[in-house]
Amino acid sequence: MPRTPSTRFVALVLFAGFAFSRPLLADAAALVNVLTHDLGVTEQQAAGGSGAIFSYAKQRMSTADFSQLSSAIPGLDGLLAAAPAVEPQGGAAGSMLGKAGSLFGGSAGGLGQLGGSFAKLGMSPDMVSKFAPVILQYVNSAGGSGLMGSLKNALM
Repeated sequence: MPRTPSTRFVALVLFAGFAFSRPLLADAAALVNVLTHDLGVTEQQAAGGSGAIFSYAKQRMSTADFSQLSSAIPGLDGLLAAAPAVEPQGGAAGSMLGKAGSLFGGSAGGLGQLGGSFAKLGMSPDMVSKFAPVILQYVNSAGGSGLMGSLKNALM
């Protein structure tokens, strides 16, 4: 039987449900797919890395803004569950993440804290600076520029 786009989508959603401890819905699975395609990471790395970024943002966003983000990206809880613990990261990894600040027009802020989480996923800490713009663009398309701005501010 030939694979149509709809059967590929169903297969992706089913695979995402089996690959992670909590099933991801279509929007979270689509974000994972974008990250794996654009950055060449595994599904586990994409889910864990984006989950680490969203977990950090959740700590810094208002409850209302994070609720809006969760509504825009169904399955976000699955990404949060896939994230390794967020640990402070200093030294060389923290300085490498200073480069991420140019993406936001300022300092890297708390993104430097995510280096340890990314390392636990088998990625170099500088991958945070590659994940962030992809996630921001995805949030912009899923929830609009206002929501993307709220997320961007939380990551600064």
